[in-house]
Amino acid sequence: MDLIATGEPVITQADTQVHVGIDLQQGTLTLSRNGNDFAAYHALVMFASADANPWVAQHVKFTATGPDGKSVEMTVDLFNDSCDGPRTGVPAAIWKVVALAATSAGDIGITYAPPGRT
Repeated sequence: MDLIATGEPVITQADTQVHVGIDLQQGTLTLSRNGNDFAAYHALVMFASADANPWVAQHVKFTATGPDGKSVEMTVDLFNDSCDGPRTGVPAAIWKVVALAATSAGDIGITYAPPGRT
């Protein structure tokens, strides 16, 4: 490896964010916009935790196939406009995607130790 790295990295943000991507089985989630249906096949959920508070989902970015066969991205904001709670009117299927992402991130048992320190 030709890269040299020095220092002791420190996180400066009080707002920690984690993005969790999940692949969706084709045909299991349809998003509709302006009378057009889009078959979602990937979701990227952004979770955040401010000042060590519980994790909350901020938004979901979907990748889907449109009626013309081309891929499109759609983002759903999950916070209300005042950012103090969940947005009303978000379909239950989208909250299910958030729950799947949270479950996959927490339940697959990801642990990490630097090489040679196990």
